Amino acid sequence: MATVVVDVMPKQAILDPQGQAVAGALGRLGFAGIAGVRQGKRFEVEIEGEVTEERLAELRRAAETLLANTVIEDFTVRVEGAETEV
Repeated sequence: MATVVVDVMPKQAILDPQGQAVAGALGRLGFAGIAGVRQGKRFEVEIEGEVTEERLAELRRAAETLLANTVIEDFTVRVEGAETEV
């Protein structure tokens, strides 16, 4: 069984109030040198059988449809443990 990871992050142009709150809290706790924080989501999807390009394309469609709001978020799909993003 393989694990495919879908990482979802706010687009750069979108305000990230959660990330700003975390960055502010880190500064107040004494963690210096942190210029900013962006908060996103990570989905780990267990795949039965072989991970093919067709299966990955299906997961990209799932990410576009359900896992990410593509108006305000970007996403990447990758196989856990693989060297490169797919």
